[in-house]
Amino acid sequence: MTLDFKKMNGLIPAIIQDNYTQKVLMLGFMNEEAYRKTVKSNKVTFFSRTKNRLWTKGEESGNFLHVVSIQSDCDNDTLLIKVHPEGPVCHTGSDTCWGEKNEQDIMFLKELQDFIDKRHEEMPEKSYTTSLFQSGVNKMAQKVGEEAVETVIEACNGTDERLIYEGADLLYHLIVLLTSKGYRIEDLARELKERHSENWKKH
Repeated sequence: MTLDFKKMNGLIPAIIQDNYTQKVLMLGFMNEEAYRKTVKSNKVTFFSRTKNRLWTKGEESGNFLHVVSIQSDCDNDTLLIKVHPEGPVCHTGSDTCWGEKNEQDIMFLKELQDFIDKRHEEMPEKSYTTSLFQSGVNKMAQKVGEEAVETVIEACNGTDERLIYEGADLLYHLIVLLTSKGYRIEDLARELKERHSENWKKH
């Protein structure tokens, strides 16, 4: 791509965004040399205005920003760089330079899956999840069916609040059932992703 480095005396701003969470992580500046090094190494390199030199993010901390894609804006004077970050981005230790957590609520499903996996492995006493596993696949599947019916009822004749509540119950019990069969919620996500890709090609 052809970039316009002249507008800001040889520098252009580079917005850094997490490719997975879509969170904006930080803003830095690049000169042509920093841009070329970023493209070549696939690690984000800035031009430090305070140190007056190239600076690869993570060169001291190890918290590199691995490049996924680079886009320029319509004027070719600003970059949007999507990355996979290694660790916190800000020098303060925060996930982002705005003090935000680099996460989305949807990512909690993985945490919940990990928690249920641990329950399945350890089977602690007096745990509801343990009691589900101990009840057997048929009972777990029946519970998923019951939660599905309750979700449908709330969707048709209930409140939005109860719909979300029952839908959450349904998802929880479905993850438990999947875990008992040796699968994870990511397996469903993978299946949906493959279907989406296949259907997109048909249109």
